[in-house]
Amino acid sequence: MPTTIHPSAIVDEGAVLGDDCRVWHFVHISGGARIGARCAFGQNVFVGNDVSIGDNVRIQNNVSVYDAVTLEDDVFCGPSMVFTNVYNPRAAVSRKAEYRRTLVRQGATLGANSTIVCGTTIGRYAFVGAGAVINRDVPDFALMVGVPARQIGWMSRHGERLALPLHGDGEAACPATGERYLLHAGVCALAKE
Repeated sequence: MPTTIHPSAIVDEGAVLGDDCRVWHFVHISGGARIGARCAFGQNVFVGNDVSIGDNVRIQNNVSVYDAVTLEDDVFCGPSMVFTNVYNPRAAVSRKAEYRRTLVRQGATLGANSTIVCGTTIGRYAFVGAGAVINRDVPDFALMVGVPARQIGWMSRHGERLALPLHGDGEAACPATGERYLLHAGVCALAKE
């Protein structure tokens, strides 16, 4: 299906968007952006030049995806969540050569009003709660909350909390899908992987 772009949106020349994307009111996508298929950009989203976005990504209203950010497939960015790309900004000091890269791995959820400090990696299917501040790498399937964020549990690919301990070993099933997850030495993975 063709991509739909609202008349108030600006998609700069050179931007690459896959099929079946939805670009809503007042979105600005910069010319260097590379975007996959079936993505949705809510009202007032900004996407920088040095940004890579995979397939089936949902970016809700009022999110700016700044340079040096990569979002893999199936990432969800909640309303008004924040990315950064300079660790120690000053208005009078140019630090464009010092951007720290941020990677959000497949299937991760970044809750409304959360903040992702640059230079971090958010693991596959991790779940960052609303308002959390991520200032260090997040493991696959981790459930993170608070300021600064701390891990309080594990989440399934379906977005359901898993009955697993934070540390050590364990096994649990997703309450919604029945998929089995194994925790070994503090690392959570699908049983079939």
